Amino acid sequence: MNELAGKHIVLGLSGGVACYKAADLCRQLIKEGATVQVVMTEAAAQFITPVTMQALSGRTVYGSQWDAREPNNMPHINLSREADAILIAPCSADFIARLVQGRADELLSLLCLARPAQQVPLLLAPAMNREMWAHPATQRNLAQVAQDGAVVLGVGNGDQACGETGDGRMLEPEELLEELIAFFTPKTLAGRRVLVTAGPTFEAIDPVRGITNLSSGKMGFAIARAAREAGADVTLVAGPVHVPTPRGVQRVNVQSAQEMLAAVQRNVQAASVFIATAAVADWRPASQSSQKIKKDGSGQTPSLEFVENPDILATVAKSSHALQGDLFCVGFAAESHDLLAHATAKRVRKGVPLLVGNIGPATFGQDDNALLLVDAQGHRELPRASKRVLAQQLMGEIAARLPPLGS
Repeated sequence: MNELAGKHIVLGLSGGVACYKAADLCRQLIKEGATVQVVMTEAAAQFITPVTMQALSGRTVYGSQWDAREPNNMPHINLSREADAILIAPCSADFIARLVQGRADELLSLLCLARPAQQVPLLLAPAMNREMWAHPATQRNLAQVAQDGAVVLGVGNGDQACGETGDGRMLEPEELLEELIAFFTPKTLAGRRVLVTAGPTFEAIDPVRGITNLSSGKMGFAIARAAREAGADVTLVAGPVHVPTPRGVQRVNVQSAQEMLAAVQRNVQAASVFIATAAVADWRPASQSSQKIKKDGSGQTPSLEFVENPDILATVAKSSHALQGDLFCVGFAAESHDLLAHATAKRVRKGVPLLVGNIGPATFGQDDNALLLVDAQGHRELPRASKRVLAQQLMGEIAARLPPLGS
């Protein structure tokens, strides 16, 4: 998608075995359209060579403040002035301490100190042993660099190179890329709480069988990610799907429509936007067998009786929270035909200000789609694009329809 097109990123590497991840991160940043200028400390060069980073970035790597390639012999000034952001990944405990102290005895810390702080943000991806991470000195230093204006991206939990397990791992390249994209996204939903439902529901017949549908959850997960990138505090209630949770999104897993309704009701009072993307089963078996239903060889098929599932969107839209104007509800309609007519009727029937229609079976599991926005003023189409792009466009549409905060 080239989401970082036109961005110039200074990628700083301090010493740590996580430097191997910086190679993949550099490749992914460039794939998203960024220009990457690598700056390495002497310690980083013990873990990965400047030659490797030069090959991946397509630019000469800098490692010394005395680099004679700069006509004015001031790479710390020139490199920082060209940057849209400086990302230190990995950022060691030692380098964090250097930032706190304002050290300037090697190029990377000198560059960070010399950057125009109001124009060039500094993002840190810490990487260290779990005990180093938990040490009071490290935590004090992290609090101080954050107070000084740096953005600390946090750490992962898991196996470490030393053989121990715990907090302190550098985030994965995909996570750091997601964080950087989110950082540059306009915060049109800042201060809002967004609740999203996604995926199918599963209505059990017996312990091994059930009724579900082909919804992959991709659209709902893309919406949750886009809402978080736009600055919202996001909770995602997800049916049974195998899609990674977007960074910074709180996920609640459910199976049935009744479980989804209960999860929504537990979270909706804190929300200002509810986006019902999930493909909820309209019906469920009236009773569930406690044992697997077996064939008896007679050729007879079991008789199933169905009852209607709760209408989650309509229930929420008719709640006092929504009726008082404190909740903006967005519904989805996946139709096999007559999309405009069905979507228009559904918007009125559900009582929501915005209904998003799409041709369901043709897009289930796919990475792209086209959406039809239906509101009281009429309708308009968001042309076919990736679900990621459509989610971003939809966040813009929702943000434009919301009343100002505090009104």
